[in-house]
Amino acid sequence: MASLLYYIKPCPQKQKYSKIRHLRAKKDSMRCYSVRCEGGNDLKSEQRNNGEGRKRLRILIAGGGIGGLVLALAAKHKGFEVMTFEKDLSAVRGEGRERGPIQLSSNALAVLKAIDENAVEKIIKAGHITGNKITGFADGISGEWFTKFDLLTPAVMRRIPITQVICRMALQEILVNAVGSEVVRNKSKVVDFIEDPSKVTVILEDGQQYDGDILVGADGIWSTVRSKLFGAQEAKYSSYTCYSGITNIVPPYIDTVGYRVFLGLNQYFVALYIGNGKMQWFAILELFGYWCNEVITLIMETPEHMILQRDVYDRDMIYCWGIGRVTLLGDAAHPMLPNLGQGGCMAIEDCYQLVLELDELAKSGSDVQQSNEIVSTLRRYEKKRMFRVSAVHAATRMASNMLAAYLPYMEFAPAGPLFVSFSSMLFTSITLLCFPVFEVELKLNSCSSFLLQHLPTLRIKNPLFEGARALLQFCLPHLVIWMMAGHGYEKDLMEK
Repeated sequence: MASLLYYIKPCPQKQKYSKIRHLRAKKDSMRCYSVRCEGGNDLKSEQRNNGEGRKRLRILIAGGGIGGLVLALAAKHKGFEVMTFEKDLSAVRGEGRERGPIQLSSNALAVLKAIDENAVEKIIKAGHITGNKITGFADGISGEWFTKFDLLTPAVMRRIPITQVICRMALQEILVNAVGSEVVRNKSKVVDFIEDPSKVTVILEDGQQYDGDILVGADGIWSTVRSKLFGAQEAKYSSYTCYSGITNIVPPYIDTVGYRVFLGLNQYFVALYIGNGKMQWFAILELFGYWCNEVITLIMETPEHMILQRDVYDRDMIYCWGIGRVTLLGDAAHPMLPNLGQGGCMAIEDCYQLVLELDELAKSGSDVQQSNEIVSTLRRYEKKRMFRVSAVHAATRMASNMLAAYLPYMEFAPAGPLFVSFSSMLFTSITLLCFPVFEVELKLNSCSSFLLQHLPTLRIKNPLFEGARALLQFCLPHLVIWMMAGHGYEKDLMEK
């Protein structure tokens, strides 16, 4: 199966495919809840005791997506009581109208392997490895490579799994089966929570309440837990619309190319092969009709009913993810644009760091139910994750801006400022040098007419193009290596 995604930064509103939404960000004051709740559901005390008679932490997780399930799996293996609440598990596990395959980079797979090696073996078997092939950026019109980067060497040198892609439905099924259906409550949307010094209580949409020691918001970019912590703030439309589709094509380069990002001004087209003889991606041919044959073929071979559309949303980075016994992870804390394929990977790393901190608390011998101990542990998790996540968040935005600005040739659009200034200077200089003064006016009119007709078709190399290429070729390998193996868990993972 191969997966194709392309992201379009809409042009002016007069074009039909432009879909710009103006969203107002509401800046609400930060709020903390400390109201005591009565009558919540709780496990029997004998079920929550460990072998030494101390109570085990009970972790409540809002959201049964990748982050929520990985956290539940990691916490379960450490002996914690876990309950995960998901509003619609079938939508999470299925591809849905807006869901496609997911890339699991080496950093995420290494962490998953440390959490549950059996689950990772099933993930690798169900997915398709891309990190051992050529990967990089290519020109959308010519199809020629712009720059390439190596995903294999950093993984081999650090003895960690190689980057791969996997059907999201398959990944969710593997994780749910590993966690166990008794841990995941379906049709259970968390709409509020209440915290007091001894516990935190989640309130579901149907009115049921459950008590625990910690609440983790893993409920995505539209997180209810986040809005209850810090006030409701709308996610921002990123100016990108993503179209995706599925088609039955196996490209001839499948054994050598992992994935290519085809670049164009304010748009790019990503092609991934994910196995099983299929490729995933409403193609608007006014946008891609003049691009290279590979892009056009993939679009034309995709049945219209298999073409999906969604707008891409984003949030600014925040530097406080929790209050009291409540914290966030993944998109609930730091949603990322999809161009580096690190959103889900960062969520998986969050889970690992959080469970490491909670495990240290459990091993410390202190009363794990003490509010101050729990609060300190959660803030320590957030602090340790903040720099890396902030850097990757910034890199995704920078990459998005750079990809959208791709312009290998100078454009001379009629009536545009570059066209007017360049053409005026050019034909004035030519006529003054080549013709007598009394013929200048006549020749200027003729030259002007000629340039107006032919200048827009000229292909003059952008002088910044080669500089941008050199900068990417120098910086990108370092960024890739740092993202893949710079999470700081090397020693712990090697011990595993």
